[in-house]
Amino acid sequence: MHLIDPDVLASARNLSYGAAGFALLVGILLWSLGWRWHRFWVVFGITLAAGLVGLTAGRSAGGSVLIVGVLLAVAAGMLALELARILSFVTGGSAAWIAAQTVLPQVQELWAVFLSGGLLGVVLYQLWTMLLTSLAGVLITWHAGFVVLGQLFHFDADKWAADHAVALNGGVIAVAVFGVLVQTRLSPKKAEDEKADEAEAKDETEKPKSDKKRKVDDSQQDVKKAA
Repeated sequence: MHLIDPDVLASARNLSYGAAGFALLVGILLWSLGWRWHRFWVVFGITLAAGLVGLTAGRSAGGSVLIVGVLLAVAAGMLALELARILSFVTGGSAAWIAAQTVLPQVQELWAVFLSGGLLGVVLYQLWTMLLTSLAGVLITWHAGFVVLGQLFHFDADKWAADHAVALNGGVIAVAVFGVLVQTRLSPKKAEDEKADEAEAKDETEKPKSDKKRKVDDSQQDVKKAA
């Protein structure tokens, strides 16, 4: 298995420096700020994926490609945060399925493995989100980096990646695990989150009281006018 895919490197060989630099920036931000900005990444990723699916479906159906893509992207973006837990369940189950097939090729109860992995992905939502965003950031950054290095130094990046697959796989996993530690360090403190939740709850409890007081004052003014 190649985590740094030589086919992807070969396809992206002629990618412009601007596009490669943008991919590098997105990869670094995703690796380091995956959990801190996880709502943004969830909305961005689901919206982008839904837009691409909509464009493809609209082209194959022969309809208005742009309208289908935009509508599907907007709908998915509005539902993204609600779909985050489902996405965590599906990715956790898929990862457990692939790991079980790799380690134990003859295992038969794969649906039990899938459900167990999905449940772990939901229960350990923060940790799983950190791991996924860190791994995705490393993959994007390294693919874009190899493309840039291949263009600058004129060497066959896809062939080099194919010849050093084991070392690259180990490096990707190590950097992804380190990214989880970085995200933990940069994530908002729980005390700040609890303080914000308490302030929000306090505002919600004080709002009905202020509305009730306003109604009492209005009723008193009406009584005075009637008198």
